[in-house]
Amino acid sequence: MQDGSALAVSADAKISVSREKGLNRVLQILEFLHSTQRAIGIGDLAKGVNAPRSTTYTLVRSLVDAGLLEMAGDGNRVYFGKKLYLYGMDYVRGNDLLRRGRQEVDNLSRETGETSELCMLQSGRYTIVHSSPGTRPFRISSATGLQIPLPWTASGRLLLAGLEQARIEAMISEDDLMLPDGRRLRLDDFIADIATARATGYCITSGLVDAYTKCLAAPVFSAPGTVEATMCLVVSIDTSQEKTGELLALLRERAARLSIAAWT
Repeated sequence: MQDGSALAVSADAKISVSREKGLNRVLQILEFLHSTQRAIGIGDLAKGVNAPRSTTYTLVRSLVDAGLLEMAGDGNRVYFGKKLYLYGMDYVRGNDLLRRGRQEVDNLSRETGETSELCMLQSGRYTIVHSSPGTRPFRISSATGLQIPLPWTASGRLLLAGLEQARIEAMISEDDLMLPDGRRLRLDDFIADIATARATGYCITSGLVDAYTKCLAAPVFSAPGTVEATMCLVVSIDTSQEKTGELLALLRERAARLSIAAWT
């Protein structure tokens, strides 16, 4: 027979495991809503996170009560709540690189008329953390929070610069190498592009995400040699070589200025 202390330890362990499992479910719910980018029904949410409907309903109700989620539409769908937005604003105010980066991106977009972005690595994906639309008649689709496979982007080649090849290979799936138009990138070519981007200090890609745009990216360093983010310009693919060179020079100047501010 187990004595009382052993039973107590066993009960505490079960409670700890249950709490950890519940926390993981909550994180899965938040990640799934982020990936879908829209309000979703409880049943579809349960399927998306591979959890029992009753468990999902209980967790959603707790998150709604806490203000982290809100019921949308007819009350049968759920999405992020106001409190998460406020937490996000607290993060922006507390992160000097992001705060300065947003200002630089907005200024760059106004000066050039082109779509400008600040991008970071998040959960193994290229993530747009701030975007400012251009003013030209030809508008580029870009959205804050959008996550894209790293091989599809110029920024991805810079964000991975300095990482060991084995780590890069572990982050890239076969699906990541398949472009939207059905072309497949070779992993060896992508790794070679990373090395080139690191050596040149910038990267330009054309026609990867779509056939009408090219992306210019420059690294933002949080410390010498450590790429924390990128600044990008997304322009029409028929932008002249001369104009592309002018934009790239300006982009690199602003990214360098942001880097210096980040580590001083």
